[in-house]
Amino acid sequence: MARRALSLHARQLLAASLGLIAFLGLTGYALDRAFQETALVALQDRLQNYVKAYYRGMEFMRNGALLMPDRAPDPRFERPGSGLYAGLVSRGLRWESASSLGRVLPQPEPLKLNEMRLDGPLSYSNGGDGGETVYRLSHTTIWETENGDMPLTFSVYEDTAQFDRQLQVFRRALWGYLGLAAVLLLLVQMLVLRWSLQPLRLLERELDRVQRGITARLSGRHPAELEPITGSINALIESERAHLDQSRNTLSDLAHSLKTPLAVLRSRLESGAGVDELRSEVSAQVQRMNEIVSYQLSRAARSGHALFSAPLEIEPRAEEIVASLEKVYAGKGVLCEFEVDPRARFHGELGDLQELIGNLLENAFKWAARRVLLTVKVEPVAGNRRPGLLISVEDDGPGIAPENVERLLQRGVRGDERVQGHGIGLAIVQDIVGAYRGELRVERSTELSGARFLVRIPPVF
Repeated sequence: MARRALSLHARQLLAASLGLIAFLGLTGYALDRAFQETALVALQDRLQNYVKAYYRGMEFMRNGALLMPDRAPDPRFERPGSGLYAGLVSRGLRWESASSLGRVLPQPEPLKLNEMRLDGPLSYSNGGDGGETVYRLSHTTIWETENGDMPLTFSVYEDTAQFDRQLQVFRRALWGYLGLAAVLLLLVQMLVLRWSLQPLRLLERELDRVQRGITARLSGRHPAELEPITGSINALIESERAHLDQSRNTLSDLAHSLKTPLAVLRSRLESGAGVDELRSEVSAQVQRMNEIVSYQLSRAARSGHALFSAPLEIEPRAEEIVASLEKVYAGKGVLCEFEVDPRARFHGELGDLQELIGNLLENAFKWAARRVLLTVKVEPVAGNRRPGLLISVEDDGPGIAPENVERLLQRGVRGDERVQGHGIGLAIVQDIVGAYRGELRVERSTELSGARFLVRIPPVF
């Protein structure tokens, strides 16, 4: 069974949630590291101040004895097991604060002169069954005494419990607030996603209404990003309905057209006509019905078109059509001129393009005296829409009177109701132009003084 794809809402919410969790996680890690470094710097400064305080109150006697200050910089140095310890190591001399009683503190490593180093956490024995850890700040210096220079290393120790408690308090607050921020931001994201995807839900409801036949097309109230989609869907809906209407019209026209030949045949059969007369009448009416069926099928085939087709170059097809027409009308010596924009493309079926240009050019060749002009231009548009197309065919013939234009472009019910000389060909052109939601105009040519047929195919999304 195929796995159901996640909805757009679920995809965006999942992606946003993962991004938010990753961001907050990295932020929390960075803040945690920054706090640790800041706390270590503060610890180092505090221990360094203890060292300086001991240096200020420390003195070596004449006999080499060490005299420490009466009061320690912090009362914890005088309380055993307080977590704050001090020690001094010199040549033949060792001193430790009262707080280190019963503890074996880690001895400082050899340092360079005036070097100060913070180490830790370091494990040591507390004199019981277990052990503890401390941070150690060590400093090496040379103390000038009456008996000569005395090298010494002074160390201050602080239990890691206090540092760890500070870090735990900070981490609880940090991750608590970040967790609360994550929950709030996820709720905000859900609301934002619901609001931002509202146009898609509206589009889904409108499509459902179209499918159930409640509305005929999608509304135009959509964001700019959805306009190409809604425009294409509306165009597809209109194209399908136009194709269905055309199919119904074709069947209706075919049925209506066949009524007369069938009625004639029936009347002949009922009239008791002779065999020879009946054979002649049947042959004539069958030929008539064959012509009607061929025309209606041809017109029905030309009524549909592919809405999204590969672009076709116009000039090569026009040259092929003109080459054929020049052979047919060789006796007239008609010259056809081209003014075709090289960027012009016909987005549709090849048969539609050939019928469209072929019928217009054949009409022009038929009525032209010497010259025919084919002009193809691109109608520029803004945005992402497909450009429109302007096709103009002009001749230097007698032209068409303005009062006959409207009657010329009317769509008849049957082919034999068309105007002689322009009817079927221009009716086909009219049908093709209508299928592409275009416009056909007939006017006087200002350049050749004959008729000018202008076809405009509008831009689409």
